[in-house]
Amino acid sequence: MRLWHQSLITKLPRQQLLGQHREITALRGNGWGRKHATVNYVFTYSPYKLFQYHILVMDEMKKRGYHPNSVWYDPCYRGQKCLPYNTAIPCPLTTPIYPEHNSAYLQECLENLAQKAVIIKPDSHKNK
Repeated sequence: MRLWHQSLITKLPRQQLLGQHREITALRGNGWGRKHATVNYVFTYSPYKLFQYHILVMDEMKKRGYHPNSVWYDPCYRGQKCLPYNTAIPCPLTTPIYPEHNSAYLQECLENLAQKAVIIKPDSHKNK
């Protein structure tokens, strides 16, 4: 499980983009708070930050002609098998959404993708 560096979202191949959506929905649902080495940092922030990141992913999916279920655009929604949040307290949208998505993390993500035979050239995305 991994959240790709947010500057890569628009460059991800279909498989990684749709996989990202599935992983986020799991994290927003019953996976919230379940330890996993590569995503533990998300649990130190408000769940609203994960919602903000998910919006980026779903908006990219829509640009490519996919139809993510609109229920996920509700920040309180957590899936069919999980009770929704009573309220979702908005937090400021920062760039990057997660400060952990720095240049070192970007490089780690690019190397991970390269191991999957997905090559994204460094100059083909915004380095934030």
